[in-house]
Amino acid sequence: MEYQLPDTPRPPRVKKNQVLLVASGDLRPAANRNCWPSQEDMERKLAKAVADQGYELVRAHPFRREEGHGFISSQKEGMCVFAGIDRKTPLVVAEAVWQYSHHVLAGLCSHRGPILTVANWSGTWPGLVGMLNLNGSLTKADVKYSTLWSEDFTDEFFTLGLRRWLRKGEVRHRCDHVVNFDDVKPPRDERRLGRALAEQLRANKAIMGVFDEGCMGMFNAIIPDDLLHDCGVFKERLSQSALFYETTQVTDEEAAAVRQWIEERGMKFVTGHRAEDELTDEQVAKQCKMYVAAVRIADDFGCHAIGIQYQQGLKDLLPASDLAEGMLNNADRPPVNSRDGARTLYDGQPLPHFNEVDECAGLDGLMTYRVHAALNQPVENTLHDIRWGDVDRSGTVADYVWVFLISGAAPPAHFIGGWRGATSERQPPMYFRLGGGTLKGVSRPGEIVWSRAFVERGKLKMDLGRARVVELPAEETERRWRLTTPQWPIMHAVTYGVSRDQMMARHKSNHVQVAYAHSAKEADAALWTKASMAAELGIEVSLCGTRANGKPW
Repeated sequence: MEYQLPDTPRPPRVKKNQVLLVASGDLRPAANRNCWPSQEDMERKLAKAVADQGYELVRAHPFRREEGHGFISSQKEGMCVFAGIDRKTPLVVAEAVWQYSHHVLAGLCSHRGPILTVANWSGTWPGLVGMLNLNGSLTKADVKYSTLWSEDFTDEFFTLGLRRWLRKGEVRHRCDHVVNFDDVKPPRDERRLGRALAEQLRANKAIMGVFDEGCMGMFNAIIPDDLLHDCGVFKERLSQSALFYETTQVTDEEAAAVRQWIEERGMKFVTGHRAEDELTDEQVAKQCKMYVAAVRIADDFGCHAIGIQYQQGLKDLLPASDLAEGMLNNADRPPVNSRDGARTLYDGQPLPHFNEVDECAGLDGLMTYRVHAALNQPVENTLHDIRWGDVDRSGTVADYVWVFLISGAAPPAHFIGGWRGATSERQPPMYFRLGGGTLKGVSRPGEIVWSRAFVERGKLKMDLGRARVVELPAEETERRWRLTTPQWPIMHAVTYGVSRDQMMARHKSNHVQVAYAHSAKEADAALWTKASMAAELGIEVSLCGTRANGKPW
């Protein structure tokens, strides 16, 4: 049966020197309404930039007055819009907000004209994050596309790129900061250890617990089973309804014990009484119960790592999962006993959790945990959004400083002061109707390895690089929080040998995985070991940028 949304007009016929624009949005109406002014402002600037090149930018779908926005807000709506678009038409996908890639993925997969993804360089709403997710999804789907980004759409980088795309149908970026792992020679000890860890994983297989797949339309975050099996990792598909039920079975006393343990370590909960916009004690109690429930279910199925989707299923049933996720990724965390009280589950170790059930981060996190444990390095690791970046306005750090930011999963071991440096604040009501607290902190200075697993042309790949986390003055940290999401944990990162535009051009995901090492030398060893392990597992590995001393790999 053919279906057409009753109030979705057919896209306009494109004339010569016209380019169509589509904008994928959130699935949550409140987010689309609140974020629309930023999208509208971006589209005005983008339209002027296109006009300056002698072309006209035409929206393929209208602003919906009754809904308060002009986004494509569902997969079906996206299919209806694309059904009326000439498949050979030049097409711009413009994103100033977080977007659900599956809203437009079906149409883009069958589109045959030039595709350009564009984002505004702003941290206010996660448009950059949304575009990177879409780029990763298109890469996995083997859809040809070009990509650009800009603060105001007047800079030379953007203008020249846009001109080339309008005239040639593509724009390419230099990625000479990337080298194939096959073309370098890792140190002998690290190569041997990496290969041994790979053989161990294949011999003693691991289970990845997946609480429902496909969170927030992230097609790029799902690893096909056969590719995962080649690595010795298998999915245990779990239901979030089971997690909800198990949460209801945890006692009030058990939840209170978890919170007491946290507060004794020095963490502060910023609570109030208005559940609609403040963190309440009841919300925290449910989050502590979810934490206990998640560990018990993981133990039931023998999971070595788990990922909770939360969006969209649990958001209507429970407060946010983020507090539980951050605790799970920490070695020093509240103990969880088996239901009969006979055993302490995963005692003295993290249970690696991949936020938003990003399976690429799950595989990466599992490998990172094993590599760092073998090297006696800190085992806590997490994903972050590549949210935004800026120069340090305080002048303390000369390098370009990234804002790595995520709603959940960041462990207190990453923070200045550890648990004592952590606070829990209510999640923004726009995204989290039932509230729940975050696990917020400022990441401590130190050397890190960053990485990302992704799927391209049916193959599992991984990029790895090095960076350092810097400490910025409190005023600069607050400025960056104000321009992003101040309730979330933040990491100030300087990537070695990778510029802003090189990172954006190459990275195939909204997420980046990070883990600390005790020193620059030890971080290099961790990178070599992990790269060797990945290569031995059949993953195509690339090294990005340089070592801390500027030397190439």
